[in-house]
Amino acid sequence: MSDGPPTDDMSDPDTGQETRPQSPAPWWVYHGDGRQMAARDLDDVLMVPPPWRDFKGGPLQDRPAEDEAETTRRIGPPLRDGDPRRPVNVDEADMVNAALYLRRPLLVTGRPGTGKSSLAYRVARELRLGRVLRWPITTSTTLKSGLYEYDAIGRAQDAAAHRAAVEARHPLPADGLTNAGPAAVGDYVRLGPLGTSLLPYRLPRVLLIDELDKSDIDLPNDLLNIFEEGEYDIPELVRIASREPAADVLTSDPGMKATITGGRVRCRAFPLILITSNGEKEFPPALLRRCLRLELPPPDTEQLAAMVAARFGPRAGARGEELVRLFASRSAREGGLSADQLLNSVHLATSDGFEEDEHWSRLVDSLWRSLDTTRP
Repeated sequence: MSDGPPTDDMSDPDTGQETRPQSPAPWWVYHGDGRQMAARDLDDVLMVPPPWRDFKGGPLQDRPAEDEAETTRRIGPPLRDGDPRRPVNVDEADMVNAALYLRRPLLVTGRPGTGKSSLAYRVARELRLGRVLRWPITTSTTLKSGLYEYDAIGRAQDAAAHRAAVEARHPLPADGLTNAGPAAVGDYVRLGPLGTSLLPYRLPRVLLIDELDKSDIDLPNDLLNIFEEGEYDIPELVRIASREPAADVLTSDPGMKATITGGRVRCRAFPLILITSNGEKEFPPALLRRCLRLELPPPDTEQLAAMVAARFGPRAGARGEELVRLFASRSAREGGLSADQLLNSVHLATSDGFEEDEHWSRLVDSLWRSLDTTRP
């Protein structure tokens, strides 16, 4: 943004990427420094959506619960007063904010270990958007599995059991399955992560579609209409809409249900969808047109130090600082390393009962093996 404030010339020498703006851009709501936004909710400060991305789904669903335990497991505990802020990645902040304002998915690419998946948890914590919905992709993943599952067999079994129990007391006519009154259809519908994210919430949900490049060739194309329209139908509920206009179904949030009317789910606040890719597959132009794109380079020394500090705090000490320096030097020299490998070595070196000996350097070499399969 050329109209934004000037930034200090503090580019990383290895990547050339700006990491510390002198001050945040005035249009940012996500800053990427690890600090939670002020008491106001995101919709108090977020720009109105473009007219073609303005959705009017309903009825509004309850605000999702936080899952701080899972977020802490993924990215470490929240910052406390006096803790140093996380180094700001200007490109990251620009693209996350653009995705929020434009109500578009964000395709995040980069080598394994560059923090693609953890970005979803950092955004959700900083903007107080509740539990992250995660949809891990495999070669067998289908669009329907991300939207919802309908347990037809379970419903048939429950209906048969109910019929048998009733007939044991009072014989039923031939259409006794209807008269027996099995459980509501909604009890056998469970929304997947994508389906849950498109429920009509007041604030956008954060959805992590992890490693889309591992999908079957059809899935990226199957997502196009969902990304464009922000809605989908559940045929099992559409068929009974005249008799049961509203149905309560299970969601991907543990213990939570949602009310669906007419068998159709339509979002209110389009979710912040973060799609990660390791670059193993080219995506169709139609998908790329619907997404914004962010390339994450390997973390620099300052970012690695921030990761170690977030995970280990004072426990890391001077030993952690030394390992960060050595790891950053090796990563710049050889490439193909993941931040997870650094965290593994710091955990061992700073754990109670672990003592370094003459074999430590050999162990570090084994822990820091390059992930580049083209290397000998």
